[in-house]
Amino acid sequence: MEVVARYKFEALVADALDDLPDELLHVLDNVVVQVVDRNPQEPTLLGLYEGVPHTERNGSDGPDVVTIYRFALCEACADLEELAEEVYVTVIHEIAHAAGIDDERLHELGWG
Repeated sequence: MEVVARYKFEALVADALDDLPDELLHVLDNVVVQVVDRNPQEPTLLGLYEGVPHTERNGSDGPDVVTIYRFALCEACADLEELAEEVYVTVIHEIAHAAGIDDERLHELGWG
């Protein structure tokens, strides 16, 4: 599909954050979520978590950053409905990493 306008894409990300499972809501207090067009090192990357997982924090850690990549997500999807679903899955995946949940556990929970 062609690239969705930034404001529409950001609305999809906001919707995904609003629909996060209750188990992940506590993480949002120390996470900045941003939309970037593309990761320059990995152009097909859908999302990225950078920070110290909440299970490893010592109290002096700064905010974590979750980046959602607009172009890669749009390119990976056939239509707006699929894009909304993939944005949701990507947001959950990256926020779960902030909560200290690894990929294996994400799949067990049905979030990855």
